[in-house]
Amino acid sequence: MKLFVLQLFGVLLLGAILHTQARTTHHHTFIVEETPYTRLCSSKNILTVNGSFPGPTLYMHKGDILIVDVYNKGNQNITIHWHGVKQPRYPWSDGPNYITQCPIRPGQSFRQKIELSDEEGTLWWHAHSDWTRATVHGAIVIYPKKGTKYPFPKPHAEIPIILAEWWKSQIQTVLNEFLTNGGDPNASDAFLINGQPGEFYPCSKKNTFRLAVEYGKTYLLRIVNAAMNNILFFSIANHQLTVVGTDGAYTKPLKSDYVAISPGQTIDVLLHANQPLNHYYMAAKAYNTAPQVHYDNTTTTASLQYAGNYTPTSPVPFPALPGVSNITASVNFTGSLRSLGDAAHPINVPLDVSTNLFFTVSLNTLPCDDNATSPCAGPRGRRFAASVNNNSFVAPAVDVLEAYYHHIHGIYSDHFPSFPPLFFNFTASNISAVLQTPNRKTEVRVLEYGSTVEIVFQGTNLVAGIDHPMHLHGHSFYVVGWGFGNFDKNKDPLNYNLVDPPLQNTIAVPKNSWTTIRFKANNPGVWLMHCHLDRHLSWGMDMSFIVKDGKGSNEKLLPPPPDMPKCY
Repeated sequence: MKLFVLQLFGVLLLGAILHTQARTTHHHTFIVEETPYTRLCSSKNILTVNGSFPGPTLYMHKGDILIVDVYNKGNQNITIHWHGVKQPRYPWSDGPNYITQCPIRPGQSFRQKIELSDEEGTLWWHAHSDWTRATVHGAIVIYPKKGTKYPFPKPHAEIPIILAEWWKSQIQTVLNEFLTNGGDPNASDAFLINGQPGEFYPCSKKNTFRLAVEYGKTYLLRIVNAAMNNILFFSIANHQLTVVGTDGAYTKPLKSDYVAISPGQTIDVLLHANQPLNHYYMAAKAYNTAPQVHYDNTTTTASLQYAGNYTPTSPVPFPALPGVSNITASVNFTGSLRSLGDAAHPINVPLDVSTNLFFTVSLNTLPCDDNATSPCAGPRGRRFAASVNNNSFVAPAVDVLEAYYHHIHGIYSDHFPSFPPLFFNFTASNISAVLQTPNRKTEVRVLEYGSTVEIVFQGTNLVAGIDHPMHLHGHSFYVVGWGFGNFDKNKDPLNYNLVDPPLQNTIAVPKNSWTTIRFKANNPGVWLMHCHLDRHLSWGMDMSFIVKDGKGSNEKLLPPPPDMPKCY
């Protein structure tokens, strides 16, 4: 008996040692600085990390820890957000400006600890200060835990595909201009695939991204939409894609000729190189449902090239992307995603909801400033705004997390409403302009630890109906339902998918539609929720949750690091 106990203890000890060894800590240095950039038809300095655009791809295994020393050697404030990483009990490194930290000012540094939990697949990192993320971003590749496998045959190779936007003007100039005149920002001049717009733009042909493949092999494409203001359609000519993951979670295999991907979202797809030896275009273009909104109507391309001895056909096959306003194509793709739900990746949809929230997401207008010398460039001479439940968020001078942790009064109010102040026909075509003016406050919503939360996002037609990709920090959520028009609380929940809904951190609420998510508030701290169209975020379409501490020792907010950036 004693021998058996000793053997058992040895097995348990060995298991503990192996588990400890499997949890690797990675160290990286991010140097943020102005870098001369001449490859996109214009010579200018852009803000980069380690001199590269896109920035470095980070490689880790599920459950690993990442330490990143961020040095700001640029000429503007910066923060870095680890998009989709839950950061258990440690929001101090989450990154959103004036929510969990004040910015890293020029000449300063900040050591950020990023702790992975259940994330597996593809996520990404990006700046979360003003519009600096236009050039400060990169992919995060999270392999399965050491000793485990993918839930699909291991691919021959894995390739990040980062979709982004490019302006010939300095991005800070674009931001300052539209914030000053109150109108819409200038549309970008190009979309990019891995930092290049492709052969149909001037000056880019020799630098176009090229993906070399071998016939008969399978490749995992890790697609990130880092664009600032556009949902994108993506496709590869003559090749069907198999979706196997989104937002750091696996999905049931979904075959599709195209992908619809929101800003902030990641999609993992398998590409089977099973077509005749040739070159094939991959391409991406905007999806836009608001005809009065200016958008970049160009198409970015890259090249898929089979290995072998052959002469490519002319013309090179080009993919058939959905039409720019094809809402059916967008919702059919997004609505077809389903969680994988195998033994290693269980589905845990909250069934008993303790906190019901109904959030309207709207465009709004505000009067011009009293000292304005001319009308603003928004509708009716006013300036654009945006809101959640008619509250347009005002960034505080001290970040919300510091104010919460140190009990600093007067920084925020915790009265964010559970419902909009007024119920009306949210998707009507003739909504009164009287309803367009929002409140401007710094409001948060407090959640009890362990509460199960349902949020119905209701898109409205105030000013203009448009899709809103909503992103929640600190948690992933299940997308349990969606539908066109106004949400019906008596009928629509009967059609929720509570069996295998996709687990995501970003979901597009379609134009004049509703979308319902559920999550468990089991991560104490301050967590931002916002639209990932950056012009809407700049106008105030964001709010924050404060998740209170639980009772257990491992259910409490951890203390801050010693080098948190100072607010003043």
